[in-house]
Amino acid sequence: MNSKAAQDNRSEAQVAARLSSIRIVLINTTHPGNIGATARAMKVMGLRQLHLVAPKVFPSAEATAMASGADDLLQRAVVHDSLESALEGCSLVLGTSARLRSLSMPQMDLRKAAESALAEQHGRDIAILFGMERYGLTNEEIQRCHQLVHIDTNPDYGSLNLAQAVQVMAYELRMAAIGEPGTHVEPSDWAPVDAGQMELFFTHLEQTLLDIQFLNPDQPKRLMARLRRLFNRARPDQNEINILRGILAASQRAAKKDLT
Repeated sequence: MNSKAAQDNRSEAQVAARLSSIRIVLINTTHPGNIGATARAMKVMGLRQLHLVAPKVFPSAEATAMASGADDLLQRAVVHDSLESALEGCSLVLGTSARLRSLSMPQMDLRKAAESALAEQHGRDIAILFGMERYGLTNEEIQRCHQLVHIDTNPDYGSLNLAQAVQVMAYELRMAAIGEPGTHVEPSDWAPVDAGQMELFFTHLEQTLLDIQFLNPDQPKRLMARLRRLFNRARPDQNEINILRGILAASQRAAKKDLT
């Protein structure tokens, strides 16, 4: 092997290493062909982690046919019963969405999202969510995201199918991986907790707000959605979560004393 070929192989290995933590998550995919086409789009750009949440049909011969040589990704695909399971171990969750919701969320374009994803250096995966073909991500799924990713398209015709959306996202991720890493450096003692711990915190928070009679039990979703947005934006680390959970536990104890 000549020196240029060896250098190219090293370069590709470095790109692959930078992309290895990216987790493409397809939620409730209806058509198995879209799963296969997604695997092909991922492999072309060097992405390897495909996670499927409750697909309608999988495995499928149609998916294998559409993968067109990327069926090894299908064989390694991880199938989950719930989004919570698919996000386990992820420190950053990005959701792709073209629709505006009543509760606005921080949004990035694809290029910024790719840079942000590859800037994560906490030893955990980064999940990029793609919703059902017809409807995209639900409001509940969006609330699991730290930020939304917007694909800028022709305003007169912005229809992208699922695999196309994955393809353009995967391309930006690869371009970011090939480029020089950014200069932004996080504090050395900060490593955000994963999505599972955040869900435990949100469950504890909601129950505490009910216990202290701050949250209206008949209409809890609106306030909780805003609190989710607040804490997802803050992205607390383990020490911060421990402090917050301690405050909640102390509040619950005080509320019980007041009732006795």
